[in-house]
Amino acid sequence: MLVSEIFNSIDGEGIRTGELVTFIRLYGCNLRCKYCDSMYAVDSDKDRKNCKDMTADEIVNEVNRISLSKKVTLTGGEPLLNNLFSLSLIYKLLNNKYEVNIETNGSINIRDYLLKNVIITMDWKSRYSGESDKMIVDNLKLLRKQDVLKFVVANKEDLEQMKEIVLNNKLKCNIFVSPVFNQIEAKDIVKYLMDNKLNMVRMQLQLHKYIWEPSMRGV
Repeated sequence: MLVSEIFNSIDGEGIRTGELVTFIRLYGCNLRCKYCDSMYAVDSDKDRKNCKDMTADEIVNEVNRISLSKKVTLTGGEPLLNNLFSLSLIYKLLNNKYEVNIETNGSINIRDYLLKNVIITMDWKSRYSGESDKMIVDNLKLLRKQDVLKFVVANKEDLEQMKEIVLNNKLKCNIFVSPVFNQIEAKDIVKYLMDNKLNMVRMQLQLHKYIWEPSMRGV
């Protein structure tokens, strides 16, 4: 499997925000979101050449070598594109006593990944992203108490879409909303949450983009 990068940092968003984790960024994605901040792991021929082809065992060995905690975030691109490989890798990580957070884009069925010590952090792609029609609605009812549904919004239309989804579905998971960087003011999102009494939604900022330069890799 092509691996874009493996590195230590903090989780910048979601229920593990601020915690030290080891990131595994797999190469390749089936979506082309307008606001994507990791295009180097999506479709660049140059960046593809810089990826390393690794087996699941090789990835786990590297994680064991550098990890600072027993927490891993599996991301991309889209880490669930290759179902058999992803499941093999996740089971090997679990066998090595890691807690795995999967960052997935919402366009792939998550049923096979509802495992103990696995957190699903699933996007709902906004209209602004250009990929909203790719979402699998049935995934919403699969999300558990430890999982996350994440909205990244750019404007009021995206906020209205978020409200519709949150109010029209019996969600058990944690719900977060964050701004598309430099597209909408965080205070406007907070005001929208208050005006619409969306007290089940938690506001977040992508912490890593405020600690480091927003386009920096390996953080």
